[in-house]
Amino acid sequence: MTLLDTRQTAVVAKTGRDLPVAIIGAGPVGLAAAAELRERGVEAIVLEAGDSAGAAVAAWGHIRLFSPWELLIAPAARRLLESDGWTAPSAAAIPTGAELVEGYLAPLAAALASHIRTRSAVTAVTRTGMDRTRSAGRENASFTLRVVTPDGGTELTARAVIDASGTFFHPNGLASNGLEPLGAENVRDAISPAMPDVLGAHRERFAGRHTTVLGAGHSAANTLLNLAALAAEAPGTRVTWAIRNDGAVRIGSSEDDGLSARAAIGGRLQRLVDSGVIQLVRRFELSRLHRAEDGAVALAGTQAGEPVELRTDEVVAATGFRPDLGMLREIRLDLDEIVEAPRRLAPLIDPNVHSCGTVEPHGFAELRHPEKDFFVVGMKSYGRAPTFLLATGYEQVRSVAAYLDGDLESAARVQLRLPATGVCSTDVAGSCC
Repeated sequence: MTLLDTRQTAVVAKTGRDLPVAIIGAGPVGLAAAAELRERGVEAIVLEAGDSAGAAVAAWGHIRLFSPWELLIAPAARRLLESDGWTAPSAAAIPTGAELVEGYLAPLAAALASHIRTRSAVTAVTRTGMDRTRSAGRENASFTLRVVTPDGGTELTARAVIDASGTFFHPNGLASNGLEPLGAENVRDAISPAMPDVLGAHRERFAGRHTTVLGAGHSAANTLLNLAALAAEAPGTRVTWAIRNDGAVRIGSSEDDGLSARAAIGGRLQRLVDSGVIQLVRRFELSRLHRAEDGAVALAGTQAGEPVELRTDEVVAATGFRPDLGMLREIRLDLDEIVEAPRRLAPLIDPNVHSCGTVEPHGFAELRHPEKDFFVVGMKSYGRAPTFLLATGYEQVRSVAAYLDGDLESAARVQLRLPATGVCSTDVAGSCC
């Protein structure tokens, strides 16, 4: 396999079948895209910023998903793995993130090893030899990806790009206005990213201390449940949950939910709030953070419109995630101005209308941008909408792979059957996925 390095090779002005498709990210959807392209005989390379495939999933490996194994394995990936003698885990079992990596992503990465480059962070994508303002010959030009590796920087060339880099490492701001709160830099040591391992690797940080969790999604819910378990083991551990609205509408406990593990979370949280183990602060709008005289972190803002200040030892930022669009500044994108998803896709995933299970099937046509042969897929394609799930991403990349292979009939034939209650795993990126 050859991925042209423009430090050593003349600039390729035209796309061609001799150039590979570059896939950014070796998570579940990125690897599924690689499996689809491999099955079609289309050369591809996967560029992963982490030390290994599934690095983002490994970061929340202690969290158990909602969905059983049968809903977490991409069809093309299954065919590839089974051809090597792999046996899928029990279809009905529900894995943790670590088990998803060990039982599926690691074997899949091994099967695709010749296509994957780890410790290769893509920092920018552009058309070879032209910025976003240049139009002449644009559709026929190859893509250049700037990549940072432990050995330094390089530029790689591809005929098409599939951005499956996700959103997990790009959280939303903590303040209600979408920005980082004023003064956050002065208490950075007390702010934890979403889903810390409070019962394992990060136990000492939270045991016997007061933690305030900000956010109303399932990443907040999982952390709250684990903090409550810690409080039962470690005296002095206190838990506060601050949300902007009257209730956490994304955390339900409906008996109609097709995923009992997901429905159970809402009921468990409610019981912990009712019993006083978790103190719920409703309608809290954060604007400023500072260190109080007693050493505590002060969260200043309003509650129901009135000025208020909460005191805590630790803050967990579980306010969701957003796409990294900075790396795409030279690419011509057509994004919805609200959720930052592809404009054709945005109405289908509007979180005010849709849950995970009511999103319509969609593929290359809805994911297209003005930049020919460039696609954003997976969680990143949903922008800030918290309704993504893996099965949706798998169908996205099946359609995109067919399109890039010239099989327009298959690319246009998108199918996805989901229960109306939603089929979600966990709120890894601020949503179902």
